[in-house]
Amino acid sequence: MSDAAVALREPSARARKFRQAAFVYLHVGILYESGVFVMAREGLLPTTRGPAALWLVFGAIITAVVFAGLWRWQNAWFARVIWALHALRLPALLGGAFFRDPAATVPPSLYLAAIPVVLVNLWMLARAGWDL
Repeated sequence: MSDAAVALREPSARARKFRQAAFVYLHVGILYESGVFVMAREGLLPTTRGPAALWLVFGAIITAVVFAGLWRWQNAWFARVIWALHALRLPALLGGAFFRDPAATVPPSLYLAAIPVVLVNLWMLARAGWDL
């Protein structure tokens, strides 16, 4: 195969960043889905917001749309918006990890484990969105 044919088949550095961000977001989505499943099984989810199955389906749809958007569209503004929305998770995670409500039933270790996961995801989204 010629060098030109190889160059056409290989994604650019920016395209690789979007694909990496897509897979990191997919893993974050799987982790969150697993967390919802375990919390539902343990009876830790509030029943006032609907059944856990609804949230599992909703989460899977969001994860699939974001993964597909990052993978196929490779649009910098899409990655930036997802970055901003995902960054909104940090205050709740920091609050749960370090400023725990005495009546809370979720252990702070869940929040402590989620913080680096969210930060890595933000890093990968930033690499794609701002071509870092």
